[in-house]
Order: sequence, then C-alpha cells, then structure tokens
Amino acid sequence: MSLDPTSATDIAHVLTVALPYIRRFSGKTVVIKYGGNAMVDEALKQGFARDVVLMKLVGMNPVVVHGGGPQIGQLLERIGKESRFVAGMRVTDSETMDVVQMVLGGLVNKEIVSLINQQGGCAVGLTGKDGEMIHARKLKVARDAPELKESEIIDIGHVGEVESIDAAVLDRLVGEEFIPVIAPIGIGREDRQSYNINADLVAGKLAETLKAEKLLLLTNTAGVLDKRGELLTGLTPSEVDRLIADGTIHGGMLPKVRCALDAVRSGVQAAHIVDGRVEHACLLELFTDEGVGTLIKRGI
Repeated sequence: MSLDPTSATDIAHVLTVALPYIRRFSGKTVVIKYGGNAMVDEALKQGFARDVVLMKLVGMNPVVVHGGGPQIGQLLERIGKESRFVAGMRVTDSETMDVVQMVLGGLVNKEIVSLINQQGGCAVGLTGKDGEMIHARKLKVARDAPELKESEIIDIGHVGEVESIDAAVLDRLVGEEFIPVIAPIGIGREDRQSYNINADLVAGKLAETLKAEKLLLLTNTAGVLDKRGELLTGLTPSEVDRLIADGTIHGGMLPKVRCALDAVRSGVQAAHIVDGRVEHACLLELFTDEGVGTLIKRGI
C-alpha cells in the first residue's frame, strides 16, 4: 500500500524537525516521572510505552519513575481500609505500607514493564529497595497550632524522603541497554523500614544523581500558567522564584515546580512539566520546538 504524497511529506517534515534533537540527546539520560492520566487512559499508556522505546532506539537512556496513588486508594477501599491524608500525603501505617508495596512494586510496576516490552523495549522493574538503591528517612510533617509554642510534629507512618541514592544498579542496567522502571519505595538505613516516597521527589533526586540531561514530570495540567491562564515556558530559576513570590505559581503546582527547580540547580540541564494528557507528550516535548509543557532551564 503506497503512502499518500501529503502524508509522506508530513512524515518527512516530522523526521527532519526531530533529527537535531535526536543528535543532541543521543547518549544522554532522561528521567521521566510517569503518572496522572497517562497511567490510566489506555491510548495514553500505549503511547507512553512507544515513546520510551523510541527514545531508547535513537540512543537516549530513559529511566522511568512511576506513581500509583489512585491504584493504592482503590485497593485500600476494596479491603475496607479508609485512606487518610495529611498535608496531601497518605497516612501510611504498616498495613497500608503492605498495600503500597503490593501495588507500586507489583501490580503497577509490572504493568508498565510489560507495556514497554510489548512495544519492543527491554524494561526491568525495580523498587528503591532493590540493591538498596534508595535510602530513605522518615518524613516529618509539622502542623502549626495556635495553642502551641512550636509546631507539632505529626507522625504519618511509613512516608519517607530521599536520604541518598546509589546509582550503581541503574548504571549497569542502562549500560546493558535495559530501560529501568522504578517504584518510589525506599529503605531506612538505620531502622530497615520500608518507606513510601513521593514519585516526583524520587525522579528529581535520581536525575541529580545520574547527572541527567533532562527531567520530565508528567502531570494532568498544561504546565505552569501565568495569571491570565497562558502557558509559560523557557523559564530560568530566578524567573520561577519571582513567579512563586508573586503568587502566580501556587497550590498543587508548587511542589512539582520546586522539585524541578532543585534538579536544575543541582546540575540537571533542564526540567519539563509536561501535559501527560496529550498523546506522545514526551516526544513532543523533547523533539519539537513548541513542546507541550513548561521548560525550566539552567540560568546563566
């Protein structure tokens, strides 16, 4: 079956636009935080898997970190356990942690690995506990109470933050042409407890440790918007600081932006907050001038 001349021309144009980016990023590491609609919509799931495989085939080194909050909530509901949140974080007792490990390290992780492998990739699923790749410490959450002289520290259980990352396992996998798919679960260095860690934070710290060229954070929004609702991109860290100070960046976007800022200030060349609701969002952000999200780049 022959191609329509117009379609063939469009394909050639796409390839010529992408070629300079492919050359530039060949051999570079890209850390992708995979979550939101892209993890639940079937067409987006398939598209994401194809994007990651293509990135590997053209010489890039994609590393995937995934979330799974909705899937954890669904299983907890099924077993009759109520989900509770403090400051946006799930209170995680021992029973809930067992569910977290089952969902993140098992069901979700293996589904992503399978999707990538079905598209011709060679993905390997890991949690941060494998090879003690991610050492975590207990996250302390403070609540300010008017009647207290100091902030009250709230115990939310097995919720952690990254203490350190040993990238030896990932370096070997990437060198052997594998695509690592990582569940954000760490282990305490001293207490040997398992900890659930925010996937954005894990992706950011991995990008820093691996000296990644780029950090991509998939989300369910268009990106960072100005006060008129217009998309902002090509931002430097100092410009982002001003947008935070004047209230343009606020609410749920703040943690994601701060994660991106930390990565860029720690040596990652660029961080992207990408609209994961758009099919092939990763490729569009990496290989086109326009992109589909907000680019935060290292300032001079």
